[in-house]
Amino acid sequence: MPTPFSRRHLLSTGLGLGGAALFSACSAARPTATTPITAPPTPSLGTPAVQATLRAGVAQVDLGGITASTWLYGGVLPGRELRAKAGDVLQVRVENGLPAETSVHWHGIRLHNAADGVPGLTQDPIVRGGNLTYTFRAPDPGTYFFHPHSGVQIDRGLYAPLIIDDPAEPGGYDHEWVLVLDDWTDGVGKSPDDILAEFKAQNGTVSKGMNHDMSGMDGMGSSPLGDVGDIAYPHYLINGRVPTAPRTLTGKPGQKVRVRVINAAADTLFRVALGGHMLTVTHTDGYPVQPVETRALYLAQGERVDVFVTLGDGVFPLVAAAEGKTGQGLILVRTGSGGAPSATVRPAELDTDPLLMAALLPTDAARLPEREPDQVEQVTLNGQMQPYAWGMNGTVFGSDTPIRTTAGARVRLQMTNETMMAHPMHVHGHTWSLPGNGGLRKDTVLVLPMQTVTADLHADNPGRWAYHCHNIYHAEIGMMTSLLY
Repeated sequence: MPTPFSRRHLLSTGLGLGGAALFSACSAARPTATTPITAPPTPSLGTPAVQATLRAGVAQVDLGGITASTWLYGGVLPGRELRAKAGDVLQVRVENGLPAETSVHWHGIRLHNAADGVPGLTQDPIVRGGNLTYTFRAPDPGTYFFHPHSGVQIDRGLYAPLIIDDPAEPGGYDHEWVLVLDDWTDGVGKSPDDILAEFKAQNGTVSKGMNHDMSGMDGMGSSPLGDVGDIAYPHYLINGRVPTAPRTLTGKPGQKVRVRVINAAADTLFRVALGGHMLTVTHTDGYPVQPVETRALYLAQGERVDVFVTLGDGVFPLVAAAEGKTGQGLILVRTGSGGAPSATVRPAELDTDPLLMAALLPTDAARLPEREPDQVEQVTLNGQMQPYAWGMNGTVFGSDTPIRTTAGARVRLQMTNETMMAHPMHVHGHTWSLPGNGGLRKDTVLVLPMQTVTADLHADNPGRWAYHCHNIYHAEIGMMTSLLY
């Protein structure tokens, strides 16, 4: 069945079905908090260049005239930015003041296994009132973020930017802005735990093939990408504010700005544009790409993008429209006089041809050395909305067969989406190279309905690694497996 995808996607992603040799692996019961964790030993990393304390706790936050009681890092939304240089060792003490166990995952960082922050896979959870110190090296420059890998806690306010600077980068811009996109319900609508409990109560069995039912999803619209989310949220935020009370970024006409955009949402893919401006995309998921100009772009859950903008004169809306839903996030860019646009403003750029991150091409320096795969794995993405169930290879995490490989192997994953839902797939501890896109490097890739994405991975970081959909409800209900070596 044809689906109307972006023209750039059809031309550039090189998607297609192909045969694959399956490799056997032993089944694994789902780890629990009491399961002994076997991980490679923590390497000797030397003196930390960056030290920080991160306290997770219950607090109230002003979303812009709307007060929500939620869970935050340091009492602010988003959490305070953590910044280092490529190659630095970071040491972060996490103190758990929450009424539940927690963890911290350093999303996109190719760190050693013991610091990856996945309870039951790489660590025991941080108990209530407890603490844990994460020490790791950040080898690659780029735009990253951190969040819990415990239940659906990311759908509260527990997230913050993690920016790794490149000491060799020439700079050449006047400002740098970091924007965090989010969907919001905690403290103003249903709690994330209640939403998950309602989904679990359906007790659905994972269906294979095209069997995606959106019935009963009030407040959901349509998207050329297919179905892109499960939940109609009351609010969508940029840097912690609703569009009726947006934050304002200031500059001068003609100045050049680097904008780092992080999609920390649990369930929402955003369509992003800055009214009256072109965006020049230079990086995705931390890696440099051949620069592309676009009026708008798609950013899926867990993806990040760096763009450069030359500022015009006036007041301009930067909008993150919730794709396939009703609502948007808004932040203002002011360089001159003029009144602020309305909370519902829709820049014309949003209705052009948004760029998909998987349609980009890497720079030569970002490519993995070309090599034939040593191992090919077929991975199917399965499930449906009614009754709610999501999984991989026809089953759910805990009943799955982990992918096993050996150190030094080049592993090819052929991810076939057998649902009518787009799934942002994320791998821990590694980056993928997409051979259909000239070797584009990404750790999170959007797999569109009824399509196959081929992704190569170099097994150079031994451990037990999570591999899952970054729609947190899909992952928590079972769309997750692991890579072991």
